[in-house]
Amino acid sequence: MRILLAVDESENSHRVVQYVGSLLGRAPHIVLTLFHVLKPMPRGLLEHGGSENPAAEAQLGEQLRDEQQTWIRKERESECQVLKESCETLAQSGFDMSHVEVKYGHEDDIARNILEEARNGQYDTIVVGRQGTSRIKQIFGGGTTDRVLRDAKGFAIWVVE
Repeated sequence: MRILLAVDESENSHRVVQYVGSLLGRAPHIVLTLFHVLKPMPRGLLEHGGSENPAAEAQLGEQLRDEQQTWIRKERESECQVLKESCETLAQSGFDMSHVEVKYGHEDDIARNILEEARNGQYDTIVVGRQGTSRIKQIFGGGTTDRVLRDAKGFAIWVVE
């Protein structure tokens, strides 16, 4: 069974990880992916100014892709603590860490990120929290969970409060 667990830096998310770890910590057939969506990419990195010269256009495009990859790498490093703490919580609950993967999303639409990962990764179950604060509220309490519930066809959904 493949489970996608969406996490963030909120206390509620920490409780969700604890719950899943305590519930499934001894289940040998579970593969769990911790999934964290990075904050949206800055507008300046979404497109370059363009050029009428095809060679300059190609160079600008390559430079933009490099800048995007650098931004994503830096964001992963800065937000890595969320996933480290989630892994530690799972390990403390006795979860077999050889069955845990860590993945990132990085687009503005958090619900779409979660659903795309669920479809592409062929998960059976999606686990999300219900409440959070500030940006976290946007992720788990401001419509994201409702959108996941509405648009996730063919998945079991666990909403943990």
